[in-house]
Amino acid sequence: MAQETQTVLQLVTQHEEQILTEWLQEAGSASTRLTDANRRAMRGEAEELLHALRKALQAGGDPDNFQQPAWAPLRQTLEGLSRSRAAQGQSAGDTSVFVLAFKRPLFAAIQRDLAGQADRQMAAVWTLSTLVDRMAQWTVTTYQQTREEIIKRQQQDLLELSTPVIKLFEGVLAVPMIGTLDSSRTQVVMETLLQRIVETGSRLAIIDITGVPTVDTLVAQHLLKTVSAIRLMGAECIISGIRPQIAQTIVHLGIDLQGIASKSSLADALELAMEQQGFVISRTRQGA
Repeated sequence: MAQETQTVLQLVTQHEEQILTEWLQEAGSASTRLTDANRRAMRGEAEELLHALRKALQAGGDPDNFQQPAWAPLRQTLEGLSRSRAAQGQSAGDTSVFVLAFKRPLFAAIQRDLAGQADRQMAAVWTLSTLVDRMAQWTVTTYQQTREEIIKRQQQDLLELSTPVIKLFEGVLAVPMIGTLDSSRTQVVMETLLQRIVETGSRLAIIDITGVPTVDTLVAQHLLKTVSAIRLMGAECIISGIRPQIAQTIVHLGIDLQGIASKSSLADALELAMEQQGFVISRTRQGA
């Protein structure tokens, strides 16, 4: 173990309680929204980080190589801290500032314990500064990854919510499409619809595109893929919501929807679906 690393290990071991107290004071002064619950949480986070740091130093971790296996427990602790704060809505800056606040009590400990030893002080300060900077950088990297994961999950949830599969009648399902139809959304529609066909044993599926603003070649290809997948499952498909503008666009684009039943409205599509199922709709009495 290098002399500077040994010095840092001695400092965090001998002055743990004082370092924790000063660290929390420094972090608290930088926070604008600190409550009693936040203070307790911060102390737990600081204790966990300090313990992981001491363990990594005892394992011979080199501050210049933060990817070493010796630093793995500390990296995992930093990742947990960053993910937890990201889930709470805190920014990457808040987390980074909390970690960087660790410097001041450590520098103060170096100044006290190595008074009159300028060379050792400088070496220890450089080692600590490098280490804490890498710790802060690791939290930012993890925070960004976590936020990206959260955003992707939310996008997936929105896709699923925006493409509900509704059981209209026995053996008849419907998927009302609203907004732009792209590859990701088509995949969600196919997976959800095919799963519901299996679960309900439905023989007909209505894809309603009333809420789709425009239909181009790409959108038509997505629709055809969905229809093909439905047919492979032994079911048939009806496309509803074919407005005059969309009908003209499909004709101009030369898109072949031959063999696919289509209707101008969802009501007409449901009526056709029930006829194909063998049901007859009749009015029992005249409305008032």
